[in-house]
Amino acid sequence: MQKKVAIIHTSFVSVEELKRLFGEIAPSVKVYHIVDDSLLQEVLANGGVTEGVAGRMTQYAKQAESIGVDLVLNQCSSVGEAAATAREHIDVPLLRVDEAMAEEAVARGKRIGVVATLETTLGPTVRLIEAKAREAGQEVAVTSRLCAGAFDCLVQGNRDRHNEMVLQAIRELAAETDVVVLAQGSMVALLPLLDANPAPVPVLTSLRSGVRRAADMLLRM
Repeated sequence: MQKKVAIIHTSFVSVEELKRLFGEIAPSVKVYHIVDDSLLQEVLANGGVTEGVAGRMTQYAKQAESIGVDLVLNQCSSVGEAAATAREHIDVPLLRVDEAMAEEAVARGKRIGVVATLETTLGPTVRLIEAKAREAGQEVAVTSRLCAGAFDCLVQGNRDRHNEMVLQAIRELAAETDVVVLAQGSMVALLPLLDANPAPVPVLTSLRSGVRRAADMLLRM
């Protein structure tokens, strides 16, 4: 029987990339996309997850389950903690796209850098890494950098300026950490630039590792 996954998005930024990754890594999986860009706008306006955001995330998870999916995947780190709460209200697994990335970061070193372009993403990502470190029995020190204004550049179509700002933050963190984590899935666009001019430490993104984890979970079902 064909496995099915529903991805909950807070913007359209990563929809096509996740379609491509599932097509590459798990082509037999049927993928549905639930997009509500009001979620991220509400988080940004309030400096974090609200009751309304948490409630809608739970409803989307329930709706995904009602169409018969085997797994729900949360795409947005800014609402990751709301997704963790939604997990308690459904019977199918709910995976945060950045969980595998956080585990890999903990496995790679004790000094972990986190780069984000949205302040609302920093806290959830740092807390997720710290939680994964506790699960692994590791002590880690997390250093974060906020590239203020970079996300606005991306939304306005100035991808070059966005990339320049984030790359600078990566270089700064790489000088003092063992591994650098890119907190948002939209930062996957930086990978070709990093391949051409590698940082001195590993730089991790969430989308590919998240899809691999989802595919592994579906295979084991």
